[in-house]
Amino acid sequence: MLYSLARPFLFGMDPETAHELALASLKLIERTGMASMLAHTGPAHGVKLMGLEFPNALGLAAGLDKNGEYIDALAAMGFGFVEVGTVTPRPQPGNPKPRMFRLPEAGALINRLGFNNQGVEQLIANLARTRYRGILGSNIGKNFDTPIARAADDYEFCLAKVYAHASYVALNVSSPNTRDLRQLQGADELGALAGKLKTEQLRLADAYGRYVPLVLKIAPDLDDAALAAIAKCLLKHRLDGVIATNTTVSRSGVSGLRHAGEGGGLSGAPLCELSTGVIRKLAQLLEGRIPIIGVGGIMSAADARAKLDAGASLVQIYTGFIYRGPQLIGEILRALSAPGP
Repeated sequence: MLYSLARPFLFGMDPETAHELALASLKLIERTGMASMLAHTGPAHGVKLMGLEFPNALGLAAGLDKNGEYIDALAAMGFGFVEVGTVTPRPQPGNPKPRMFRLPEAGALINRLGFNNQGVEQLIANLARTRYRGILGSNIGKNFDTPIARAADDYEFCLAKVYAHASYVALNVSSPNTRDLRQLQGADELGALAGKLKTEQLRLADAYGRYVPLVLKIAPDLDDAALAAIAKCLLKHRLDGVIATNTTVSRSGVSGLRHAGEGGGLSGAPLCELSTGVIRKLAQLLEGRIPIIGVGGIMSAADARAKLDAGASLVQIYTGFIYRGPQLIGEILRALSAPGP
């Protein structure tokens, strides 16, 4: 209710400004003890996955809270897990503004943010101040000026830094907004990256006495051969999960709309079927051996259910949360908690 009143005001602003204002307001509400006015408090079914106990199957996708500044406020909304980032070894400003665009007729966003973040050291400092003790994912990437041939060094650096603070670590190799990043989804490149990071994960697990799952976030714009190669790599290197999917470079469903020609990744409703199709194919390839976290275009409880039915074990939202606010969280959790037919 509150968000439906605030949305016209927020949508009258530049999207990135509105994003920052909404998060700051949410943080204020949480600090004043009023978060219960927005939070979902109904029943929920827990999910055990990757050795972790998720209180419910709905998470917040990476990108909304890049630096881990709003975890307590976001977690109070009822999410079963929160993923922060993408974070890089060094701070970087991202791409020039404007770099985020709404396509409200399609329930969509285009962004070309470019991993704007304050760096992994600042993320760790922010995590040390949070009161949240639930499941926290840390999404990591490479700096824009790190050559692709040295990308694995950036991921290894970030993995070592966030390991002690994360419930799981997500490897973002699929953003369309960092030059050449998606090359890391190629069979040879991904194999080298996964092998190096698996070795580092096992070293860190021994050092900390705690195993932190490693998951891969992939693009929706992959053909069947590329998906098969990724599935093979996931199994070979024993990664713990896969997030499907990131934003798309396709403009199917938005052509002719204002801002449709902007560069960047498209998210929201037009992505939903494409992402769900990737999940379905991955589920067939992986045969239940590695869990899938489904994300991409979830704007309703039916969208979330479709991803679970396609083979995902958990789901995440981002653009749907921007368009519909906390109401979407409650709608999804009520639907997932309802008894089956």
